[in-house]
Amino acid sequence: MSEHENSNAPTVEAESAKRRPVGGTELSWCKAVTGGTGITVLALLLSKPPDITLLRNALHKLQISHPILNSQLHFNPTSNSYSYITPPAPHLQIQPFDLQLTSQILQTLDSGNPTSISPFHLILEHELNKNAWQNLDPSVDTVADLFFASTYTLENGRWVVALRLHTSACDRTSALALLRELLGLIGGEGLDSLELGKDMEISLGIEDYIPSGKGNKPFWARGVDMLGYSLNSLRFANLSFKDTESPRMSQVVRLQLNSEDTDRILSGCKSRDIELCGLLAAAALIATHSLKGLPHDRWEKYAVVTLTDCRSNLDPVLSNHHIGFFHSAILNTHDVGGGENLWELAKRTYNSFANAKNNNKHFSDMADINFLMCKAIENPSLTPSGSLRTSLISVFEDPMINHSDKEHQGIGLEDFMGCASVHGVGPVLGYI
Repeated sequence: MSEHENSNAPTVEAESAKRRPVGGTELSWCKAVTGGTGITVLALLLSKPPDITLLRNALHKLQISHPILNSQLHFNPTSNSYSYITPPAPHLQIQPFDLQLTSQILQTLDSGNPTSISPFHLILEHELNKNAWQNLDPSVDTVADLFFASTYTLENGRWVVALRLHTSACDRTSALALLRELLGLIGGEGLDSLELGKDMEISLGIEDYIPSGKGNKPFWARGVDMLGYSLNSLRFANLSFKDTESPRMSQVVRLQLNSEDTDRILSGCKSRDIELCGLLAAAALIATHSLKGLPHDRWEKYAVVTLTDCRSNLDPVLSNHHIGFFHSAILNTHDVGGGENLWELAKRTYNSFANAKNNNKHFSDMADINFLMCKAIENPSLTPSGSLRTSLISVFEDPMINHSDKEHQGIGLEDFMGCASVHGVGPVLGYI
C-alpha cells in the first residue's frame, strides 16, 4: 500500500452536514499547520496484533461521541475563511502498513543518519512530519479530514497504532482523554457515561467560553500590548538553527526519570510553592545561556510561553474529556546573565506566569497573541530563521498524570507517546 495520503477528503452533502466557522485560536492552528506546526500524534506500542475491526469500531464510537473528531476542515477561497463540516456518520479508515512497508519506512528514516532511537520512536516522528494539510489548493474549495489512523508492523512481534490529528481539534488534554477512552473501548471495559458520549454536538471555540468580562481589554490597551509584543520580540535571544537549508521537521527527545529522582524534583517544587513548569523553564534558560558560552555578565532576554488548559476556568466549565483545543498561552520575558541559581530562577519564572494568569492575561491577550502568530506565519521574511518562533521554549503548566492500569495488559499495551509538531515555532517541553 502506498503511503500517499489524499488530503482532499470527499465532500459531504451540505444538507446532511453540520457546519461552524473556526474560532480565533483554531484559525491560528489552521494557518500554522501548512508550515508543519500543529500536527498532534498519539502512538501506542503493542505486543499483540491490533484487531483492525475492533479498533475501527472503537474509533468510530469516539467520532460519534466527539463530533470534532469526525469533522473535516473546509477552506473557502472566496471568503478566505475556514470552517468545520461534520458529516452525520463516521468515515475514518485505518491505513495499515505491513512488516515490509514499515521496514522500508524505517530504513528511509534511518538512512544516512543511523541512530539508536527505537523503531517506535521513529514511527512517532514519522507521523509528526506527515502533513495532510500542507498542500491544500488555496484557489478552490477544499476539505481535509482532521483525524487519521494507521497501524505499523514492527519486527520482534510488536505493532504501533498511530493516531494523527489537526491540533485545532485536539490539544494535549484531549489527546490524553482520547487515549483513555480508546483503551477502555478496545479493552472491553466500557466507559463511564460521564466520560464518553457527553459532547454529541461539535463544541464552540474557546473564545465563546471565556467568562464575561475576563477577556475584555480597551482598544487602546490592546494596541499598546500588541506593539509591545512586536517590539520586544526583536530583542529576544534564541538559539539559531544550524541547518537553514533542509526542510523543517519535528524531532522528539525523550527523557525518562526514575521514581526517586521524580519525587525529589516534585518535592523541591512543592516546598518552594511553584509548579514543575517553572523549574523546566528555568533549566532551559540556564542551559541556553551556557550553551552559547557567554560570560556571566553578558545578559540576554529570553521569552517563555506557558500553555495553560482553560477548561476549568471557562463558562460553562468543560471536563477533561471535552475534545478540542482549549489551551491558551501566556508569554513572559526573563533576563538571564549566567550564574543564576536554578531554584531562584525557577521561582522567578513561575511567579511571572502565575501573576499574569491571576490577572487573566491568558484570556485578555488571547486575541493579540493569535493575531501576531498569524502575521508571523503570513510574513516569514520579516523575521530571520533564528527567531521565527514565538519564544525560546514553551512549557505546559500542568503535568499529565499516567495511572498504569493492569487491565491494559490484556491488549498488550507496552508504551505510548504523544506530542505535537512545532518546527515552525520552536522547542516545547511536555511531561508525564
